Amino acid sequence: MSLSISSDRPRVEDTEAAERTESALRMPAWLPRSVFLGGIALTAALFVWGGWERRWIADDGLIVLRTIRNLMAGNGPVFNAGERVEANTSTVWTYLVYAFSWLTQARLEYVVLGLALALSGAAIVLGMLGAGAFWRGLGSGSAPAATLMLPAGALAYIAVPPARDYATSGLESCLVIFWIALLWLLLVRWSQRPPTTASVLILAFVAGLGPLVRPELVILAGLALLLIFLAPGTWRLRALIVAVAGAVPVGYQIWRMGYYGLPYPNTAVAKDAGGAKWGQGFTYLWNLVGPYWLWLPLLVLAVAVLVTRPWSRGTVVASAGGNALARWQSRLRTPGAVVAVILFTGLLLMIYSLRVGGDFMHGRVLLPVLFCFMLPIAVLPVRIPDREDWGRTRGTALFAVGAAAWVITVVWAISVSNSSGMPNGTVVGKSGIVDERNFYALNTGHPHPIRAEDYLDYPRMRPMVEAIANTPDGGLLLPAASFTYWDVVPPPLPIPDGGAGHTVYFLNLGMTSMNVGLDVKVIDQMGLAYPLAAHTKRLDDGRIGHDKALYPDWVVADTGMVDLHPWLPWYMDEEWVADARLALTCPETQEVLASSRGELNRPLFIRNLKRAFAYAEYRFDRVPAYEIQRCNLAPPTPEKPR
Repeated sequence: MSLSISSDRPRVEDTEAAERTESALRMPAWLPRSVFLGGIALTAALFVWGGWERRWIADDGLIVLRTIRNLMAGNGPVFNAGERVEANTSTVWTYLVYAFSWLTQARLEYVVLGLALALSGAAIVLGMLGAGAFWRGLGSGSAPAATLMLPAGALAYIAVPPARDYATSGLESCLVIFWIALLWLLLVRWSQRPPTTASVLILAFVAGLGPLVRPELVILAGLALLLIFLAPGTWRLRALIVAVAGAVPVGYQIWRMGYYGLPYPNTAVAKDAGGAKWGQGFTYLWNLVGPYWLWLPLLVLAVAVLVTRPWSRGTVVASAGGNALARWQSRLRTPGAVVAVILFTGLLLMIYSLRVGGDFMHGRVLLPVLFCFMLPIAVLPVRIPDREDWGRTRGTALFAVGAAAWVITVVWAISVSNSSGMPNGTVVGKSGIVDERNFYALNTGHPHPIRAEDYLDYPRMRPMVEAIANTPDGGLLLPAASFTYWDVVPPPLPIPDGGAGHTVYFLNLGMTSMNVGLDVKVIDQMGLAYPLAAHTKRLDDGRIGHDKALYPDWVVADTGMVDLHPWLPWYMDEEWVADARLALTCPETQEVLASSRGELNRPLFIRNLKRAFAYAEYRFDRVPAYEIQRCNLAPPTPEKPR
């Protein structure tokens, strides 16, 4: 500690500091705050407006609504009544939509549209508030009235067309960025002020919801919880963090494994999320980054931050005295550690997306990655030099760098917002990636396909409804080569009163399931809502996100429909259907199917709980004859030559 001797004469450095402060304060004190809050409001409004202009609900978004309909009808959180399948990837999104649907009693599509726009706008607000708090905390040693917080990274995010496409879409993308932004803001506040027990537990609870928002968000949730757990605190607080963070996800996980017989949503089984397709993943990455020059604003803003170093004048956090462990722990509760967690999460999410091959929807699964990279630079602090510093001074040079970076970002954002990264995006090319929104707008003839009936104008949909109406006895609907009709495999005699029921076998689950009653079973070739297809092996050369295709012979055998010509479609083989019926008797397959189809009682719940991971890993061959060999089953007698 240094000692100073008082004097009636002011010191030179004190006079200079006072003059600089007076000069800086000539800028109205309300201006920086107004610029900051106005930038937040403008950016969020632009995002909501952009989302509204590109509003739609995807076919996959309609899948969520089928589960909501079953919940509201009392059938449970299932896609088809009587078969416990978790067809929605985001648990929180499912129950959030269900809650607001129950409260408002509004049409489901409009509930989703309103929720999506609200969460998307709120995500931008929270993200920019967190960034503003981050920079203010680091730059507290400089004159606050001389620093403008300008919207930057947030503008870069909302400018990318896929970000506005998935601001609605009916999928959980809006919830994902909202959760990330909320956790970011809470972590920044936690790092800047002495935390209370209540604030830490709220942070822990929000972080714990990560895997229920979307499974891969366990990365950010785990890192955030590890950060606050290892930071300075009592062991009692750490125990409370574990309890509060784990209560909901662990409780739901136990229920999920017992109820569905799987440790994660069925969508992960259907898409084999653990598989590796690095080449396709890099193709998907460039499909987003390349056309928009997405690296440009991130690079420019990062360089501006590194050059201007707005944290260099910030408050130095005192490290805890004593041993090295205490000093290391004290560094965990710092803004720098929070930024490291967010950026490292973005990197890991990107690596994960590359490994699984990305997705078939242009940009969708990389939006959380972009959002994480954008958060620390959501706003750019640009310090206005003091009056005396204007000219050939370091302060003026740093101001020029920050202002130039912001102008480049704004110009880039304006140009990109009016572009299309996939000019031929409505055509499914070699990459398998498609501009999903434009694809459905073109093929339905509706610029904003939102309601389920908008998709009746999609090929095959009206003929499907007509085929169901024309076959009161029931049957299995298979898509024919022509878009104008469906092949219907009838049920065997005798027909029960009221008919044997209909089953629709088609890839597009959302539009089909939302345009038929809950009494109609809707299943798909790749297994998003059909366990039998989900447990087939992945096709090495299949389109990403669609690389499973169960032969219809299995479905005829599984549903018990007539398996002979002329009732079978001409392209189906009676022997293949017979082989599929035999292959379905494989004990392991029967056990896996019973996990979701059997009557849910205590013994089945416990068995599912114990064997959920084994069920998730189970795969069988989609060629019935090969499956018979795999299971060492006796072939049909007599065996017919092929």
